[in-house]
Amino acid sequence: MNEHHQPFEQFRQQDDNGIEFWSARDLSKILDYSEYRHFAPVLERAKEACLNSGHYVEDHFEDVLAMVKIGSGALRELKDVKLSRYACYLVVQNGDPSKTVIAAGQTYFAMQTRRQELADDETFKCLREDEKRLFLRNELKEHNKQLVEVAQQAGVETTLDFAIFQNHGYQGLYGGLDQKAIHQRKGLKKSQKILDHMGSTELAANLFRATQAEEKLRRDQVKSKQQANQTHFDVGRKVRQTIQELGGTMPENQRIIRNPVNKRL
Repeated sequence: MNEHHQPFEQFRQQDDNGIEFWSARDLSKILDYSEYRHFAPVLERAKEACLNSGHYVEDHFEDVLAMVKIGSGALRELKDVKLSRYACYLVVQNGDPSKTVIAAGQTYFAMQTRRQELADDETFKCLREDEKRLFLRNELKEHNKQLVEVAQQAGVETTLDFAIFQNHGYQGLYGGLDQKAIHQRKGLKKSQKILDHMGSTELAANLFRATQAEEKLRRDQVKSKQQANQTHFDVGRKVRQTIQELGGTMPENQRIIRNPVNKRL
């Protein structure tokens, strides 16, 4: 596992019911905040984001008293917050993006949260592989529309601009391969669309790339197509790194599905 992702796993705890959580005080140290009081505003912004997203804050941020080691080495009972994985995701999204560990945390918690959502979705789990493909392909289609809109605001204006922008995302995720090279590697014809011939796992990786690229372009207020291209590449590369750390199959090595998804059902 990537050295920047290790602390997030190492500090993960479980309560008596087997439910995972992170200590806000632990997370503040992992995220390189010198004092907990400097971390408190980040927590408040994360709670506000939780509320605005339609979730109950209490379900993800639980105020507790915990025994904490202070400077002298003695233990003292101090206020702490038990954070769910989703809460941690919101915290890192509201942290200082210039910190390397914050950027690593954004990738780690975003991907793990999405994986957990799909794993917990009973409807999704009951779908056949072809049904999963159709579901993910439709989600990706919608998110690509949103990605186009955000990219346009960042200066990606022409059809050629967007083709270059998309290739940067593919190159990050596929280890340097652009759309043409992926076609060749997968044995697809020019007329065949890559996304229509992906299995559910590869589609999920590309959906994650698209959603996170969209979020990062918005969050960083990217205003040039050069920066947009680099952002898309960086997001694709981080998704690739996370897949590798989890022991997954690289997307370029995923089996191609000969029957296109939109004609399968």
